[in-house]
Amino acid sequence: MPAATTQAARAFIDACSLEVSAKAMPALHAEAARIAPGTTISIPYLASEDDDARIAAARRVRELGLQPMPHLSARRIGSLAALERFIARAAGEAGVEQCLLVAGDLATPAGPFADTASLIETGLLERAGIKVVAVGGHPEGHPVMGADERWQVLERKCQAIAARGMAPKIITQFAFDADIVLAWLDTLRARGIGHPVLVGVPGPASVSRLLRYAAMCGVGASASMLARYGISIGRLLGTAGPDVFVDRLVGGLTEAHGQVSPHLFPFGGIAPSLDWVAQYRVRVGTGRR
Repeated sequence: MPAATTQAARAFIDACSLEVSAKAMPALHAEAARIAPGTTISIPYLASEDDDARIAAARRVRELGLQPMPHLSARRIGSLAALERFIARAAGEAGVEQCLLVAGDLATPAGPFADTASLIETGLLERAGIKVVAVGGHPEGHPVMGADERWQVLERKCQAIAARGMAPKIITQFAFDADIVLAWLDTLRARGIGHPVLVGVPGPASVSRLLRYAAMCGVGASASMLARYGISIGRLLGTAGPDVFVDRLVGGLTEAHGQVSPHLFPFGGIAPSLDWVAQYRVRVGTGRR
């Protein structure tokens, strides 16, 4: 691996963030010593967990010296009062300064928020001291929006966040094809959207589990795409890590892509994902491919 690529790979992996649910907090606590202080821990909004569990998770993350980033699921929030209560508790009890806004999977909103833009427009985030607001990016497309609308919506949300004095950030769903992600990044930057991007990376897991999560999250997983990721359809009982994906992504990144870092989904568990991060650091450090 060329020296420049090695340096880029080290910087990329060192900036890794993690997605950890409230129920996985004991596993995070057990492995916290292996995680760099200040690392962002994204806490998903799961229907099976209530606000108390989400706040407790954010508080635990903060106590471990890490940065909690709870998700706010617009269509699952029942009222303006419920949103205000949660944000105030998150900021006051867990020192939350960043969050990720998602629309949510309900066809009919449970309350007044149909989309993430409506959360931004409340003004509650900046008034609570939130400094960074993340929104979703969609390298593989969006289930209900065409390409032009998708880009326009992303631009408007980032502009609205910045206009309120907060810093926008973009987080993508995990993917199996680095070339699709690189092409999306090219378009993102060409449109003048220069905000930091966290690229979703699936942590090492069984192939069957990866495919199950892909189906749940609407991620493309064709045979050709899996082959580019390093998965053979004939090895569905095996395991797979993101080495090929990350190598291809890092190899294709340039200065023009700006700040891009990995956001790890530890589908196979937090400990195996951290093992992979450590092994990847060693591999790029020795120049092996």
